[in-house]
Amino acid sequence: MFLTALSLAVAAIPEALPAVVTVSLALGARKMVATNALVRRLPAVETLGSVTYICSDKTGTLTENRMRVEEVRPAAPSAPADEPHRTLLDAVALCNDAAPGADGTLQGDPTETALYDAATRAGRSPAALAAALPRVDEVPFASERARMSTIHARDAGLVVYTKGAPERVLEVCADRLGPEGAAALDRSAVLAEADAMARSGLRVLAVATRELSAAPAAITPETIERDLTFLGLVGLLDPPRAEAGEAVRLCQAAGIHVVMITGDHPATASAIARSLGIVDHGGRVIDGRELDTLDQAAFESVVEEVRVYARVAPEQKIRIVKALQSRGQFVAMTGDGVNDAPALRRANIGVAMGRGGTDVAREAAHMVLLDDNFATIVAAVREGRRIYDNIRKFIRYTLTSNSGEIWSLFLAPFLGLPVPLLPIHILWVNLVTDGLPGLALSVEPAERSIMHRRPRPPEESIFAHGLWQHALWVGLLMGGVTLSVLAWALAHGHAWQSMAFTVLTLSQMGHVLAVRSERDSLFTQGLRSNLPLLGAVALTFLLQMATLYVPLLQPVFRTEALSPLELGVCIAASSVVFVGVEIEKWLARTGRIYDLAPEAA
Repeated sequence: MFLTALSLAVAAIPEALPAVVTVSLALGARKMVATNALVRRLPAVETLGSVTYICSDKTGTLTENRMRVEEVRPAAPSAPADEPHRTLLDAVALCNDAAPGADGTLQGDPTETALYDAATRAGRSPAALAAALPRVDEVPFASERARMSTIHARDAGLVVYTKGAPERVLEVCADRLGPEGAAALDRSAVLAEADAMARSGLRVLAVATRELSAAPAAITPETIERDLTFLGLVGLLDPPRAEAGEAVRLCQAAGIHVVMITGDHPATASAIARSLGIVDHGGRVIDGRELDTLDQAAFESVVEEVRVYARVAPEQKIRIVKALQSRGQFVAMTGDGVNDAPALRRANIGVAMGRGGTDVAREAAHMVLLDDNFATIVAAVREGRRIYDNIRKFIRYTLTSNSGEIWSLFLAPFLGLPVPLLPIHILWVNLVTDGLPGLALSVEPAERSIMHRRPRPPEESIFAHGLWQHALWVGLLMGGVTLSVLAWALAHGHAWQSMAFTVLTLSQMGHVLAVRSERDSLFTQGLRSNLPLLGAVALTFLLQMATLYVPLLQPVFRTEALSPLELGVCIAASSVVFVGVEIEKWLARTGRIYDLAPEAA
């Protein structure tokens, strides 16, 4: 009895659970790498299944990050017809950090390479311009100014070229434009023109210039970026990724909200968001300036309604994350810059860009997108849900199996029956049923409805949606079937202990086939959809038969060879568990029992 109790204690502990969880997460991480998602922290694989909001950058993630100049609108009232256009192109070619690489391809920010290419195609060689007007200094781009300036030497002093967001460039322009201030600068008209271009999905830049007789004592934004002459607007198109729209629709079907965060003009952001299905025509857009005017309480009251943030500085991302988390949301945030690191670290899942991201962003993130593609995030979320499902399936399976063993041993004395299993039988069942079949559950394919369910609340118990009820009643059924066969064998003079041993093992094999899904029937899934599990069940069956029919093993396991009748009774009785679980799933699908994971609205 001491050995039996000790063996039962060992059997009651799901010792394979740590191995199955680790293998599941590791295999999931390996599978994600194949789809260009590199997981830096293994628990993030499972955590992805709880994501309710994905806050994504626009450029390069939702769009192709392949800019091209679509419109050039110069603003010079009195000049030869082609001069304003030429001057504007010269300005964007010089106020530019793009340059040809060793292989001749342009290297640099996609916006700047597009401007460089547009000037080249118009016959304005950036290299020749740089030789004629060499750069002597610059005021780098800063998100709070949303513009950059370069300073170039010329025969009669210096010339400054500035490009950036239209509203930020216009605020440092003089009131007059053109040669000798020939016309007044109508800022409202220019902004309206920029807004019209942005509504068609273009990213709009304003360009301005200033002539200096000598360099100021200190090169600062305040000394350089003032009294500029407005040169015109340039519109660039960055088309949405072909797969991004479908990925957004998949998120919406899964109850996941997609939020676009960009530094672009609100109208540009809104146009791209509408084309991807992130917002409809009435969707709310907040820009960085409006965000600054909202206190935290006011922002938290509207944060769940906003789907597009425009003209947002990287530092504001962390505020968005905090506001969503304060509303109980589980947030995935993308980023690539050094300033994005705090938001990536604060987010439940920080996602860094692998191509254009900084080392600081990657170190702060839980996951790195090797292709900078939004669709990869969605694929990772799907994989996270699959892994969590498979961990639940293993827990459902192993707790039920252990419960069946405990009930068999516990109830037998109360029913006047002998102890049905020897210690070696208990340990054998525990070894062959929890081992290979349990590990094979970790590679179970995703269920058909996996991306039509609402995200799992992080605080939800692993035993939710009927798991503990299942382990209790199916364990009782398994024990009841085992003891019924034991009683029948005793009454008719058959090998009762070998039959009880076999029924308990085979009923667990029927159970593992049935719990491959919490909803769908095995016949809907098909036996061949998880070949490793099918192989593990077949191997376990053969090993069990070996303990019965191999003469060398019979003394070890204290078994007897079963007759065809006895083996047939064992197989038939074991199938009762499989049939019972299939009936349970039918009742759950029809809503008669359990509260299964709800589908997204």
